[in-house]
Amino acid sequence: MTAIDIRTDDLRGPEIAALLTRHLDHMFAVTPAGSVYALDLDALRVPAITFWSAWIDGGLVGCIALKDLGGGHGEIKSAHTVEQMRGRGIGRALVAHLIDQARARGMTRLSLETGQTDHFRPAQELYRRFGFVECGPFGDYGPDPHSYFMTRTLD
Repeated sequence: MTAIDIRTDDLRGPEIAALLTRHLDHMFAVTPAGSVYALDLDALRVPAITFWSAWIDGGLVGCIALKDLGGGHGEIKSAHTVEQMRGRGIGRALVAHLIDQARARGMTRLSLETGQTDHFRPAQELYRRFGFVECGPFGDYGPDPHSYFMTRTLD
């Protein structure tokens, strides 16, 4: 496979807007509205969040974001690989990149919220391969029967 180009993204390009719209539409299709915690473009454009996009041969293939929760704790947000590119290591590359960036920023813990249904099992397995384990709600989250929370410490 051609190299994956992961770059910091200012969320201004039409490709990323379209990708995030498809991602949000899908989240609302598979999760009750009150349990969708995916962020739109405006919510991602805040100083506490760094957003990366992944490109192969000039085409957008995925994205991921890191939210600084303070106190050395970061949250993975907006992790997504375009459907036709799944299974090619893009998600692994994005998560590895985010972990490296979190370490470089001095973070000591990463956490995330994903879904509870079968649709989200591949994401849960990806995070487990990186050492994430199930945990309770963190940050501003409360208990939600549709959410699955995971965390890991960083060396």
